[in-house]
Amino acid sequence: MKKPVSSLLMMILFTFILSACGAGSSPSTPSDESLPEGEQDMSFKMTSPAFAQGEPIPQKYACNGQEVSPPLQWDDVPQTTQSLALIMDDPDAPAGTWVHWVLYNLPAGTRALSENIPPDISLPDGSRHGKNSWGRFGYGGPCPPSGVHRYFFKLYALDIKPDLPAGASKEQLLATMEGHILGQAEVMGTYSK
Repeated sequence: MKKPVSSLLMMILFTFILSACGAGSSPSTPSDESLPEGEQDMSFKMTSPAFAQGEPIPQKYACNGQEVSPPLQWDDVPQTTQSLALIMDDPDAPAGTWVHWVLYNLPAGTRALSENIPPDISLPDGSRHGKNSWGRFGYGGPCPPSGVHRYFFKLYALDIKPDLPAGASKEQLLATMEGHILGQAEVMGTYSK
């Protein structure tokens, strides 16, 4: 007779502990009001007219094609944005993440990049190219040695205009952006030769 009473007490105790801990309710998340100003919504939307999210990037934009940069467009950038920065990389590269494009100090009002951005160190709008993993300025197209790789185009809305000379690395840009990112947009395409 002791066993059923003991089991019943354990069940009551377990139920009490679960209800006191909030089990069964939705997990607690901070409200928008508790987030730092400017960080209520960390994301905005970016797309490419050349390829859909998660779909193959056309050969025209790859190393075995014309190797021109694809067009990109975005909207809903946070209002307090001072500049934009773009990083394109391939996390599937055999030697570790391969950086294909670093572009920063894009004016805050920019809402698109046209196809075939020239690899100039500085562009007429004041934006600057960093160096990619080939050690070159500008865009370097998808060029996987084998298999299907993913290519992430990440756009950052910043509350600063990074004080970096042209030719900065992805790591230098990320270090400068730390604590200054108001929002981020991303589009990913795949490629195989």
